[in-house]
Amino acid sequence: MACNDTPIDSDVALNESTLSIGSSYTALPAPLRILLVIIMVFMIAVGFFGNAIVCLIVYQKPAMRSAINLLLATLAFSDIMLSLFCMPFTAVTIITVTWNFGAHFCRISAMLYWLFVLEGVSILLIISVDRFLIIVQRQDKLNPYRAKVIIAMSWALSFCISFPSVIGWTFVEVPARAPQCVLGYTEFPADRAYVVMLVVAIFFIPFSIMLYSYLCILNTVRRNALRIHNHADSLCLSQVSKLGLMGLQKPQQMNVDMSFKTRAFTTILILFIGFSLCWLPHTVFSLLSVFSRQFYYSPSFYITSTYILWLSYLKSVFNPVVYCWRIKKFREACMEFMPKTFKILPKVPGRTKRRIQPSTIYICSETQSAV
Repeated sequence: MACNDTPIDSDVALNESTLSIGSSYTALPAPLRILLVIIMVFMIAVGFFGNAIVCLIVYQKPAMRSAINLLLATLAFSDIMLSLFCMPFTAVTIITVTWNFGAHFCRISAMLYWLFVLEGVSILLIISVDRFLIIVQRQDKLNPYRAKVIIAMSWALSFCISFPSVIGWTFVEVPARAPQCVLGYTEFPADRAYVVMLVVAIFFIPFSIMLYSYLCILNTVRRNALRIHNHADSLCLSQVSKLGLMGLQKPQQMNVDMSFKTRAFTTILILFIGFSLCWLPHTVFSLLSVFSRQFYYSPSFYITSTYILWLSYLKSVFNPVVYCWRIKKFREACMEFMPKTFKILPKVPGRTKRRIQPSTIYICSETQSAV
């Protein structure tokens, strides 16, 4: 059962090989399948409502339509689409152990899966480059108009990369060996080349660029902290020379307000770590599925693919949880959208933050600054 527009003889031979070698596989026990489906339904709900709040915040509040917020809203929208158009079919297939939606829709679902995943990865990549330019290069060039243009280009590029799975330019296996339409084992060079291009575009290129960006940002923040510390020491010595020995006293601790730089960067860094943990196993899995006949036709392939796909879907739930944890305005918006009957906890006043320019090193007064 393969969705592949290859020559008839090769296709038939491949199908016969699939049926003969891949007819035996180990499915998950029924209680475990039910538990996974319950968790996946919860993930669909959290992924949909959590990311929908992000989109509503940006849509309803014009003051929130900055470049970075537009990017985060696009990331949330791609996760919503993944939760609505991919995860439900995977949940049904996990519980029934068979694909009931036809071979043609198998190709469409595979394309949608890669489309929304590619878009989410593209947005994370754009955000990391934007943070790199702001913190390392001290260039804030991304305005809302440019952000919209880049978002449109990323959608077009993601569609072009994922579209070949619909028209049969790559081998897509109808689930019997996996709970979702996945890239199956093939010996055709063109199919393998497409898979390599896909995993390079989804993981290796974004991971390398984001890792380099964050390492540069960490190095810049460290250097700035050292410069500020040295400046504070020299300032204390100049005060001693002016006041004399009689005025010598232990200087109060100098505080640096770098929250604008570090907090937004830390939030994106957490998203990057979540992306890496969720997608590194899936990348290895996809390469082994296409290039290793022994792995693809092993009895444990179904169980392995189930856990790997479940982990990849966890990223769409991970993002809104991070927003709620790290972004105060997101928490406040969640409270606004929540019915009053559920607001049982008292509202705790948050600490205010100063508006600062991202391209300056700030040295605060001797009093404690509120961050």
